[in-house]
Amino acid sequence: MKKTCLLFQNLFLLAVLASCMVSCGSTKESLSISSDEEQAFKQVEGDTITISSNTTEYEIIIIEPGFNVWLSSVAKPEGYYSQSFLENRNYMMVLEWNNRVIQPSRFDPNLYELQIDYSSQIDYGYEVNYKLYNYFIYFQRKYNQRLGPFVPRI
Repeated sequence: MKKTCLLFQNLFLLAVLASCMVSCGSTKESLSISSDEEQAFKQVEGDTITISSNTTEYEIIIIEPGFNVWLSSVAKPEGYYSQSFLENRNYMMVLEWNNRVIQPSRFDPNLYELQIDYSSQIDYGYEVNYKLYNYFIYFQRKYNQRLGPFVPRI
């Protein structure tokens, strides 16, 4: 009787361990990169995009080779996402971004240089949220990073 219970316990532990290994291994998804996206990632010439809003006097300057090409050729078009969707995702990704900026020993300080001042209480407008969101998607896909629980998809 004791041998039977011990056998069932071992089988149960083995099943739990196997289940954990399968679920832990399946959390990483590989990203499929299109040829247009690959070309944007290979750009070496500096691209400068200014994200600004006249009503809030908010401005972000992104100096990232290939982002402008990626934004116009790969990203979903303006109007595809709702503003509330963009605001929610941006808020989560800004929190993670800023968390990484203040931990240069854990995260590459060449990737995470400056904090982003973004408040969920301010309406930055659609264009600012659209470009910021797409920069985060571009950044995550190009540098194989994850700024939240969602896989950065196009």
